[in-house]
Amino acid sequence: MRKKGELVSFRQDIKIVDCTLRDGGLVNNFFFTDEFVKDLYKANLKSGIDYMEFGYKADSDLFDRDKFGKWKFCNDDDIRAIIGDNDDGLKISVMADVGRTNFKRDITDKANSPIDMIRVATYIHTIPAALEMVEYCNKKGYETTINIMAISKSNDSDLDDALEIIGQSCVDTIYIVDSYGSIYPEQMRRLADKYIECAEKYNKKIGIHAHNNQQLAFANTIETLTMGVSYLDSTINGMGRGAGNCSTELLLGFLKNPKYHLTPILTFLEEHINKLKDEGIVWGYDIPYMLTGRMNQHPRDAIQFISDKRTDYSSFFHYLYDKDNL
Repeated sequence: MRKKGELVSFRQDIKIVDCTLRDGGLVNNFFFTDEFVKDLYKANLKSGIDYMEFGYKADSDLFDRDKFGKWKFCNDDDIRAIIGDNDDGLKISVMADVGRTNFKRDITDKANSPIDMIRVATYIHTIPAALEMVEYCNKKGYETTINIMAISKSNDSDLDDALEIIGQSCVDTIYIVDSYGSIYPEQMRRLADKYIECAEKYNKKIGIHAHNNQQLAFANTIETLTMGVSYLDSTINGMGRGAGNCSTELLLGFLKNPKYHLTPILTFLEEHINKLKDEGIVWGYDIPYMLTGRMNQHPRDAIQFISDKRTDYSSFFHYLYDKDNL
């Protein structure tokens, strides 16, 4: 395993991708005020963050627009209403799920769009469809990523085959995604080594998207950073589905690049994140998420457990154990 960089230095290839609006939107169905989104955009600009992910390009034939805020669908005009001409260097990204995006209808030419990067989320068994989307977006002029979800459930040979196929594609960046927050730092080092070997062979970049079920999102992010991973996903105060993500404020406090500034993120936290919590929006580490992470299971059961205001943790643990061993 090779390490890249030192604690007292910084790497120019590091990019921070703010996912607060996209992953955070999963906890409130994307019902953010325009003031929240505009202030988040300004905070990202001032802090030196490289990409801001607005949300999803979801198919409105599959998702009822009345049940979600507009960042579930990321209309280009809605993005422009927030960022204007966006002349200050902050790039814009959106996520497109395989099977949940009408990409040929809803993703236009880059020349006519405020979006810079399309991130395609896929499982291993849907990689051919993901590659079709990536090729389409690449021809439209976008930067692209493939985010392979739930890799903690995949065997090594399938993952090796997937990386080889993706490496030969036109995608720019390949993401390690710890969907269930179940991967430990030692395992992350081995995964990063595997992904980076592919990246070096095919001239790709590697990213990391970590979940915080076992309070390892930050640790896993900086662990892969030391191995050479360069695209780092984070959210302010870790806001995201279930246990949430690597916290932007932790990441900015760790990185030594003088282009990054912590104060704008702290100010946004004070003015907006605490207000969301006061309104009853819930995310972050909790015992049920720790248990699903430990059992390498999707957090949907933990989300329901918390929604039901249950505290019978031992019963929940045995339920997950029995479910995993049926």
